[in-house]
Amino acid sequence: MIKMHRRPGLHLVTATFAALLCSSGAVPLAQSPQMDDEQQIGQQAFDELKAKGEIIASSPLYDSLAPIAEAITRTAQPRYNHPLKFYLVHEQQPNAFATPGGNVYVTDSLMYFVKNTEELAGTLCHEVSHTIHRDTMHLIEKERQVERREIGAAVILGPSRAHLLAIALLGKLRSLGYSRDVESAADITGSDVCAASAYNPWGLVWLFQDFESSDAAQIPQLLSDHPDNPHRVEALKRHFAENPKTFASFSSDAASARPFSVPKNAQITFMR
Repeated sequence: MIKMHRRPGLHLVTATFAALLCSSGAVPLAQSPQMDDEQQIGQQAFDELKAKGEIIASSPLYDSLAPIAEAITRTAQPRYNHPLKFYLVHEQQPNAFATPGGNVYVTDSLMYFVKNTEELAGTLCHEVSHTIHRDTMHLIEKERQVERREIGAAVILGPSRAHLLAIALLGKLRSLGYSRDVESAADITGSDVCAASAYNPWGLVWLFQDFESSDAAQIPQLLSDHPDNPHRVEALKRHFAENPKTFASFSSDAASARPFSVPKNAQITFMR
């Protein structure tokens, strides 16, 4: 995730979270002793996507996604304390995003965009790495700190001013994004997860390279706000070179990639 990627999941999470904080100074989510903050925020995002009719309950596309997701989960799950779950969502723009609590969302259009198995695996590993690093929670906490200062000033300035500050804060949240260092860290961890899951970590590099030559209208949102793709590719290559025991056995040639195909115009049933 970079510059928010206009990702619906993070949009919903941060905007809803901030709205609740602005209104009460606390987080009056559905209180459950079995759910921590990450799970509660993630559940909000899930409920919003479900209410919008975007989550796909069943589709032949899951048959292609499931084996990759299961392999990645076996590797990554010990590094995260909530179950990792993968969902398809219906959107026109190729995309993938992770929310707190362990849910990873993959758009059906991304399933048609990737050229091979490794490109999809690399994308999923990258998103899972944001979850492992708890990047969204760190981003939310950063905004909460800013918000506390602004609301504190608003108390002095009066209720009408407080309302204006709250509106301004929500607008600011909509332009949030991870820093280049955070994205690169997710790339690096993602490449480690891919390698340990027996997927060629060069897949993410190939996806970045495909991005450079793609029609702008078809660029996945997870890449469209990345002016620094060459930097990230170089960082990945350097990581591979510095860790030959892990990466030397993987080919950098995209011709070695495993084919990936999904049924055209696959039927989908939405979660209700």
